[in-house]
Amino acid sequence: MTEMGNHPRLQDRADSREGVPFLPDYVLFLLASTSAAASEEFHAEVRANGLRVPEWRVLACLSDADGQMVTRLAALSLMEQSRLTRIIDQMDARGLVERRSDAADRRRVRVFLTPAGADLARRMIDKARAHETALLDRLPGGSGRELKRLLRVVYRELCADD
Repeated sequence: MTEMGNHPRLQDRADSREGVPFLPDYVLFLLASTSAAASEEFHAEVRANGLRVPEWRVLACLSDADGQMVTRLAALSLMEQSRLTRIIDQMDARGLVERRSDAADRRRVRVFLTPAGADLARRMIDKARAHETALLDRLPGGSGRELKRLLRVVYRELCADD
């Protein structure tokens, strides 16, 4: 095997990074920080519509595939199952979701949007799409669409099982 110092292309790459601070050049930091900033913009809209962010995530997930089992819904909404269970309890009490036994296996419980929950989900998804469009339009020359395309590629590579 060749050492990095002996490989001209890797050496060039290493030289170009000298003096560059690590964190602002680290892709995971860039992804997380950008996501947090963009999400916070939309989360203000979520709160203005009487929802908490975890509730919005549940509505969005169920809007795409209603009748999810809690374990799958937890993975999709990026929450621990125990936390999600409490949120579903609260959303059920507000009339946004309901639990039903699985038709194939009565031991399993699935979560469904109520008509009120589905209506709220549709309105919020419209707002989310408008926010996304405005966010991507901030980037020059159509690069927002390219960024989204590349993120989908990365997502497929890292989350192939989802």
